[in-house]
Amino acid sequence: MTAPSAKPLLLNGQWVHTSSFEPIHCPYSGNLLASVCQADSQHIDQALESMKQAAKELAAIPAYARARALDQIANGITKRHEEFSKTLSQEAGKPLTDARREVDRGIQTFRLAAEESTRIPGETIPMDLTPGGEAYTASVKRFPLGPVLGITPFNFPLNLVAHKVAPCLAAGNPIVLKPAPQTPLTALLLGEVFLTTDLPPTALTILPCSNVLAEQMVKHPVFHALSFTGSMNVGWMLKGKAGYKRVLLELGGNAGVIVEPDANVETAVARCVAGGFGYAGQTCISVQRIYIHQSQYERFLQSFLEKVRNLPMGNPALETTVVGPLINEQAANRVETWIQEAVSHGAKIETGGSRHGTVMEPTALTNVSPHMKVCCEEIFGPVVTISAYTKLQDALELMNSSPFGMQAGIFTSNIDSMYQAYDRLEVGAVLVNEIPTFRADHMPYGGIKQSGLGREGVRYAIQELTEPKLLIVKSPS
Repeated sequence: MTAPSAKPLLLNGQWVHTSSFEPIHCPYSGNLLASVCQADSQHIDQALESMKQAAKELAAIPAYARARALDQIANGITKRHEEFSKTLSQEAGKPLTDARREVDRGIQTFRLAAEESTRIPGETIPMDLTPGGEAYTASVKRFPLGPVLGITPFNFPLNLVAHKVAPCLAAGNPIVLKPAPQTPLTALLLGEVFLTTDLPPTALTILPCSNVLAEQMVKHPVFHALSFTGSMNVGWMLKGKAGYKRVLLELGGNAGVIVEPDANVETAVARCVAGGFGYAGQTCISVQRIYIHQSQYERFLQSFLEKVRNLPMGNPALETTVVGPLINEQAANRVETWIQEAVSHGAKIETGGSRHGTVMEPTALTNVSPHMKVCCEEIFGPVVTISAYTKLQDALELMNSSPFGMQAGIFTSNIDSMYQAYDRLEVGAVLVNEIPTFRADHMPYGGIKQSGLGREGVRYAIQELTEPKLLIVKSPS
């Protein structure tokens, strides 16, 4: 039995209804938004069967045509901007203003990919650098890696999907996308836009499916790469199942910020509030730990708390809402439990701490210790810890005590402090006079330690998803 009212999946360029489907609910209201068809093993087999031919077809398309198609996707999203924004906001519980910004970024990501698809680099290798090489010329060109499996999380239903799809298409790789089970509707909207382009319709497959079937695809040799964004435990587990294929992982974080005695405190406060509580803290680079020099601690804390207490929270459909719901009640329960656990070990709630269904009040904790979950693990909620330090070296060591290493921020006007942080912090990026929550879609983005492998950012993802091949020619004379 099929479910004609359920949203179909995209397979071999066709919209396919299946016998099983899952409901998608609004995290804030609990209202049913839609039902989405789920792929079964037969659909997975069909997708795998089509990948090799799709790879050949896409690799044969010239760069200018790929660029044109990526621009067509950007234009298609632009025409349906508000539809994307409202769909994204409803299924992810993201405040509408944040949803609109994400749609803007998704458009930008596809435009960046259009540009980068026409300038995938190669180089000439001088062979006469060593004796015996005089008769040779050599060059390196990058070729598409092959079929890619992309798995995306719930928190950026468009732009993190774009960061899988756009570089793949730009590089000439077909992609099978498994969107997050909580937020597949935006990805399926993107599929509608994709089908209006000049690219082969098999170049993008969108398969909502069970984790068991996703793991089967991870293991399958038809895929030459796995690109996963999501939780740390799942990411490393999938890497262990991926075999010889290339693996890109964008995983968790518990991003820290240092505020030095010479910092502009009000700027630091404003940015930390934005970074800690935007989208209810549900980003892997959300500000979670703040270390304030003791000379500025009281001033920072009082200003920070005043701003946090005035943050509008609740219904994500309202233009004024800043802190919306968590993705579901299970996530909200977990955040509440971690707060209570920290308090039982001596932490102090300075503001917030209460839960209202899926909405968690913006919460600031002091008197925390590094072993508490709210400090050493990724809370993925609107919770920030604030601690004082006396020496920069102490703050750097506290930052590095985390198993994560995505991004970190430091507010200072001292160039020596800046370079100390840059040299010693064990992260993928150090931001000076800015929060670690900042990301531009063309910059190299990724982490070290438990935070992942490889880099995203369109140009850098294209490099990860292409293979350099060397051509050596010997002169016949």
